[in-house]
Parts: sequence; structure tokens; C-alpha cells
Amino acid sequence: MRLCVLVCVCVNLFYLIVSYFTHPYSPLHLYRTKDSMYHALTYATILEMQAMMTFEPAHILAAGNTMKEAQAVCCLTEDNCDVIFFTSEELHAEVCYAECLLQRAALTFLQDENMISFIKGGIKVRNSYQTYKELHSVLQSSGFAHGGNHGHFEGGVKLGVGAFNLMISMLPTRTLRLLEFVGFSGNKEFGLQQLQEGCVEVTFRSFLCNMLLLCYHTFMSFILGEDTHMLTYWTHKHTHGHTTITIRGSIFLFFAGRIEVIKGNLDAAIERFEECCEAQQQWKQFHHMCYWELMWCFTYKRHWKMAYFYADLLSKENSWSKATYAYMKGAYLSMLTKDDCLTFGETEITLFRQVPGLKQKIAGKSLPTEKFAIRKARRYLAERPIPLPVPPLEMMYIWNGYTVIGKHRDLTEAMLKTLDEAQATLDSSPRTEFSIDDQCLVSLLRGLCLKHLGHQDEAEAYFTLILCNESQIKYDHYLVPNALLEHGLLCLEQGRKEEGIKLLEALDVMRQRVPEVGG
Repeated sequence: MRLCVLVCVCVNLFYLIVSYFTHPYSPLHLYRTKDSMYHALTYATILEMQAMMTFEPAHILAAGNTMKEAQAVCCLTEDNCDVIFFTSEELHAEVCYAECLLQRAALTFLQDENMISFIKGGIKVRNSYQTYKELHSVLQSSGFAHGGNHGHFEGGVKLGVGAFNLMISMLPTRTLRLLEFVGFSGNKEFGLQQLQEGCVEVTFRSFLCNMLLLCYHTFMSFILGEDTHMLTYWTHKHTHGHTTITIRGSIFLFFAGRIEVIKGNLDAAIERFEECCEAQQQWKQFHHMCYWELMWCFTYKRHWKMAYFYADLLSKENSWSKATYAYMKGAYLSMLTKDDCLTFGETEITLFRQVPGLKQKIAGKSLPTEKFAIRKARRYLAERPIPLPVPPLEMMYIWNGYTVIGKHRDLTEAMLKTLDEAQATLDSSPRTEFSIDDQCLVSLLRGLCLKHLGHQDEAEAYFTLILCNESQIKYDHYLVPNALLEHGLLCLEQGRKEEGIKLLEALDVMRQRVPEVGG
């Protein structure tokens, strides 16, 4: 499901831009949607983008019906949608048909939470995947004539095949094995190659290939902790031409901000995101993506009031994850004094208590971040709540934020100072059932900061301390495997390869029996 939504978000952005630049005064000639596959797909995708941004049932229903109509336009005859054709127009119809299937799957996941909808969506994803595979085989053969628009067809196939291979390859191993059993496969290198080839040629979908690669390099690889040293080279090589043409374009300003975040240049990132919000006013939900990034930028700088401001904006204007926004608001207030909190008209206790009632499900599954927030907020449900030690700093670790501050010594030292203060508070407080968990959490985060500051021996001591307390941790079981991970990576960085591999192998064994993050 996440694969489908990720691909569709990028597709949505692409077709919105195409419709604007093709018809600057009228986004789409609606009468062409009945006889033109690309007009039909573009119009349906714009409606789907609206549905994905608002989560409104009426928008989801309208987008689903329109996408179904677009899919029908792609079918040249009643029985021609399940086989391969060799005329230029029919090949283009197949590519558009596959895109319609994928987007309808995303809407199916959003529309209903029951298992039947999940299965229906899964079937659509599989059919889309199989269609792209078949079209890729056709592309490799010589059994069809190359029309004048062959490059656009080839770009569409590279987009679909590349996106599927890249996204599937990043799924967890157990999920990947299950998908392979039902016919899916994913090769990250092949997927990246297809997308890179797709964005080199000037075709209808080359822009979207660029967008998917940008999403991968600035979001997925960063969150997953993969090496991002090629980011600067790649973005200069593949986006320079676009940025010089549309330097004020909100999409490129947004990605420019993401690149500055990954580099650790927070002031520059904040400036880009603010410019992104000013660049367009039609799609307010696009502003919300900037608000989320701005919230984290101010978190890295420990500007808790500004971080709260953007979390509050999100909680009021956006419906993507109300539980997460409420949790983050409470987390930021927990870092302020009681007098400072009075100016905001709410308290961390009231906000944390709201979190469980705000959770939502997509395709019958709760969002991982919401599940984490609910588990962390449960201690505030008691009559006498026991405060969380450093909730924004913990959530920052979940989103790989220490990689950002680790690039600047002053930011890392400032965060370590906050953790030292939290440790002093824990040492002076009465012991509770959460004491060991809280001590281990602070130790993990202190170890990370010390590692980035070059104090490897001290960092290793904190990671080892968590492992020694494994049997006493009651709630935050994710701390132990993450301590193993950080300890193993530290050993590898120091050239202690054998020891590092041993720790990572222990992690692989442990993850089979440890509850999911936050459990």
C-alpha cells in the first residue's frame, strides 16, 4: 500500500504541472476527457491529488469514478485491456491503463478500511505491475513498429518499471518474500537505472522520473539511513536545467529545501520552504508539506515555540495524521516552562490524552508513527501522569534527525546539553516503572550525539549500557535493537569489522522476536 501511495503522489504532482503548462488559462479541456487517454488520465489524476491531500470522502469518491472513466477511455475496445498490442496508439493506451490501475488502487486503499478493499487494491497493483512487465518485454523485442511518439511510450515503461522495482526493493525482507511468492520482484539498482534513463530523454514522463528520483534521494534513502553522498552530484546533474527555468516553482523550492536539510544547512532550508509557501496559493495542502519540514528544522535548532507553531498549523489545517500532530504539540510543550505554556492555551497532558482518540487507519492498518505516538502517550492517561523525558528528541531519532544535526558541531553540542539536563532530571526524580526505559532512551540519544562529536568510546559505553539493561526494559523494547544497530555501525566506522558484523547479526536475530517500534 505504501508503495502505491508513494508512486501516486509523484504521479499526481507531475500531471498537475503538465495540465497547467499545457493549458495555462484552463487546466484541462474537459470535453477531451471522453476521447483522449492523456486528457482523461490527467484530469482524473488532478482529482486524485485533491483527494489524497484532503482525505475527504466526497473527493475520494469523485476521483475514483473519474479514474475509472479514464481507464475505460484507455481501453480501445471492450476486450483489449488484458493483452499486448503492437500499434503505437495501443501501446500508449496500455501505459496509461497501467497508471490508471495503480492510482485506482491507491484510492481503494484510502476509501475503505476493510479487508475486501485491501484485496481489491492489491489486485489492481498486481495487474498494473504485470502490465508494466509485459510492456517492458515488448520494448525489448523488435516485433512492433516505432511510431513518432515511441520515446514517450518508452519513457512511460521506464517510469513504471523503475518505480515498481525501486519501491518494492525497499520493503522489509519478510514483506518482500511474501510479494515474491505472489509474483512481485524488486531490484533497486535496476529501478534506479530505469528512472535515470527515463529522465535523460526529453519525453512526456521524463519530468516524473526526475521527481521520483528526487523523492528517493531526499526522503526514502535519508529516512532509511542509506548513504546520501551522491545527492549533491545527482541533483545538480538531473535538476539543474529545470531549476534554472522554474527557479520560483514551488516543487523545486520544496526539494531544494529538502536538500539543504540533508546537508544540515537549516537556515537555508527554512528560507526555501518559506519561499515555497509563497510561490503558490492554490494548493494549500502543498503548504502542509512545508510546514512539516519547517517543524523539524526548528526542532533541530531547539526552537520549541516555532516548532509548536507549525505542528499547531498542521493540526488545524491538515487531516493526514491528527494523532501525530497532537503528539508533537504536546512534545514541544513538554520542553517549555509552565509559564511559557500558558500563552498557548493548552498543556502537554491534555494534548497527549487526545492522541489515542485521533488515530486513523488506511487499508485497515494504523500508521506506524501514530502507533508510536499512542504508545508513548499512554502514560499520560493515568490520574498522575509520569512525564516523558525528551519526546521531541525521541521522535527526531525515529525520523533519522540526528544525521542532520550531526553535520554541525554546535547543533549536536546543544542537543547533548538538553539530554544532559534530561538525565539530571531523571537522576533527581523518584523511581517509577518507566525509569529504566527513560534512562536507556536518554543513553541512546546521548550516545548518538557523542558519536557525531567524535567521542566514540563514550558513545560505545552508552550503547553497551542499554544492552546490559535489556531484561529490565518494560515498554520501549525498540531501544535494544537500535542500540545494537548504532553500536554495530560505530564498530564498522572504526574498522572493527568482525565485531560490527557480529552485532548486526545479533540484531537480525533479535528483530524476529522484538515488537515493532515503540512497543
